[in-house]
Amino acid sequence: MMMERIPVLKTYKLYIGGQFPRTESGRFYAVKTSAGKLLANACLASRKDFRNAVVAARTAFGSWCSRSPFNRSQILYRLAEMMESRKSQLTEELKSAGYTTAKAEKETDDAIDLVVHYSGWCDKYHQFMGTVNPVSSSHFNFSSPEAMGVMAVVAPEEAPLVGLLGSFIPAIAGGNTAVVLASEGKPLVSMTLAEIIHASDFPAGVINILTGQLSELHGWMASHMDVNALICFRNDATLTKKMAELASANVKRTFFHPASKAQEQTPYRLAETQEIKTTWHPIENIGGAKAGY
Repeated sequence: MMMERIPVLKTYKLYIGGQFPRTESGRFYAVKTSAGKLLANACLASRKDFRNAVVAARTAFGSWCSRSPFNRSQILYRLAEMMESRKSQLTEELKSAGYTTAKAEKETDDAIDLVVHYSGWCDKYHQFMGTVNPVSSSHFNFSSPEAMGVMAVVAPEEAPLVGLLGSFIPAIAGGNTAVVLASEGKPLVSMTLAEIIHASDFPAGVINILTGQLSELHGWMASHMDVNALICFRNDATLTKKMAELASANVKRTFFHPASKAQEQTPYRLAETQEIKTTWHPIENIGGAKAGY
């Protein structure tokens, strides 16, 4: 009598520092279809996993923010190219999460278009956000955007691909690095995206993706002292209030948006991850003496 073959289900790992480690706690959770069919297992990230991801993001920050904006643009565009070539795989992942074929194809297309959109902003936002300020002394006064640092990002629960990308790609385009908590209920496509990122030109540690429970990790994400800003796309007012209170301990920036806003293509999402640096430079004439306007 022939026995029915048991399929080998994938166990999706975390993406930290350009590697795919298992969670240090050894915990996993089952990811199922709406009908209850087991699809795979996903890591249940812990506090230590988050700390490790922050270390990786901080290590990568210096070299990533010092790259030329045009080079960052090329790297983002390369990600869009690779997503396009693996569009069928991303679409199948979304379909396994309960999407119709048409909805899955649309979300995949929207996700690719979103990456292309922000790749175009990489070498333009300085002109959009910077300025030369009028001052009443013999100086030039320039204001220019500068990356904040390490972002802790909570992606929306729905729209697990375009919402995930929209939650952190603007920050990455602006020279920041990120530790992202993906959708808990639909995490599989986020780790497929991590595999694409890993094979692209992104340096290790620029993007780190965790799967797990926001109810467990929100406190560590908000209170970690080496995180410069917290970006959250959830609709839970009680949770976001608690995270804002915890984030105040080291005066980190906090940005709380409705989940639907993650999919928007707007330079203002990039602008919120920038500090404005002002530089004063004396005006000198040919003879070396200071001169006014």
